[in-house]
Amino acid sequence: MAEKDNKIENEEYVGTIKGGLRPTMRLVVMGIVNKKPQSMVVSLSSDPVEEDFEGDVGLQVKVNFLAKAVQRNARLAGNWGTSENTLSFFPFAAGEPFKMEIVCEHQQFRILVDGQPLCGFTHRLSPLASLTALRVFGDLRLTKVA
Repeated sequence: MAEKDNKIENEEYVGTIKGGLRPTMRLVVMGIVNKKPQSMVVSLSSDPVEEDFEGDVGLQVKVNFLAKAVQRNARLAGNWGTSENTLSFFPFAAGEPFKMEIVCEHQQFRILVDGQPLCGFTHRLSPLASLTALRVFGDLRLTKVA
């Protein structure tokens, strides 16, 4: 078996949220974590371009498999705010499928993994409708984004 056959590429998905985000909307990201994962990122932003663009990010969920941490943050006018890291449990496992739901409520995003509430993140960006892009990348294989 060739070396390239054993290598799992990092996946990247960029999609448009038609009309922008608004309360009551639910975004679903389903996938399978790679066998030897390091990180994955799910972000909601004002522009679907490259990772290092200076647009606003209303929510970035950064999963660090090595530290078993899920960091949440937002970037306004090019500046990242204070990250939030508190979790009651770490729901991801190497080689296992997952279903992440981001529910947009009036005051916050609610994040669920496999149907279990993981954390919340209070809105820092207004208006929510300016968030028109969903980006997912990292050590995973996507099976569904809705």
